[in-house]
This record gives sequence, C-alpha cells and structure tokens, in this order.
Amino acid sequence: MTENICHKPEIMAVHDAMDVLNGKWKISIVSSICYYNKRRFSDILNDVEGISNKMLSKELKELEMNKLINRTVHNTQPVTVEYSLTEYGRTLQSIIDDLARWGKQHRKVITGKG
Repeated sequence: MTENICHKPEIMAVHDAMDVLNGKWKISIVSSICYYNKRRFSDILNDVEGISNKMLSKELKELEMNKLINRTVHNTQPVTVEYSLTEYGRTLQSIIDDLARWGKQHRKVITGKG
C-alpha cells in the first residue's frame, strides 16, 4: 500500500540545494577543499580535472557568495590565496562522504572491478 504523503517540501529543499551546488564543477570544488581542509587556486585547478581558470574563478565566487567557502588572502610575496570551507560549508562533509562512497560503489557495479 502506497502512503499518500505530500513530499513537496522535501522535493523543493532538494531543488534549493541543487540550485546552490548546480553545474559540473561545484561539488568537485567543495570536495577538494573539504578533503584537504585548505586549498590554493592552483591546487583546486589540479584536483578538478577539466575545469578552466575562468570557470574555477567564477565557481569559487559563487560558492563564497553562498557562504560555503572562505577566501583568505595572505600578505606574502607573491600573494597567496587560500580557500577553506566555512562552518556552514562544513555541513556538506557528510554529503560529500556519502557521494564518494556511492561513487566508489557505482564504479564497481559498472566496471565489475573492486
């Protein structure tokens, strides 16, 4: 017997979350920062395969605007910029971990390799 429950608020909440994390790159960028704690622009560029400098810059600005990451400029020569997750951004850790676990499992299912 199927329950007749309205899940519209949950569906809208998923939509809202995907609106913030949309696109090809944001979850990979957040993952890079999440797993390494602090990352420089070039580190993230190396971690996120296929992203351009321009796109990474755009995505980082959007993640900062949505209060998921901090951008810290260090007064060094040359100037060093580091990105880290905000306290709010760290709430994504369990989601990133779940996605990583699912991705590993999915790869095994598709390739038959462990």
